[in-house]
Amino acid sequence: MIPVPSGVRVWLASGHTDMRKGWASLALLVQERLAQDPHSGHLFLFRGRRGDKIKILYYDTNGLCLFAKRLQRGRFVWPVSREGVVTLTPAELAMLVEGLDWRAAERTWKPDLAG
Repeated sequence: MIPVPSGVRVWLASGHTDMRKGWASLALLVQERLAQDPHSGHLFLFRGRRGDKIKILYYDTNGLCLFAKRLQRGRFVWPVSREGVVTLTPAELAMLVEGLDWRAAERTWKPDLAG
């Protein structure tokens, strides 16, 4: 599980992003495409065209951090959004980073409604 500080939001840029971009270019995309401040302390996620790579941009009050991950098998599940942006919970982020389908998460235990 990735520890996400309370109050931090997780923003996904819909569509694909050129994975050659570095922190400065991604920060510009955060401002232009997501209409957010890259220095806000929130997490901003971008996915490559093939879907096997993601980059996460994060400002930790000391500077911008850029995290990258590539799956050896499978693809990162990415939403389709007309607004161009989607927010996730920290639990959904953890599933996404592990390559799981965060949209179809099911609990293995369900409460007994019979009493």
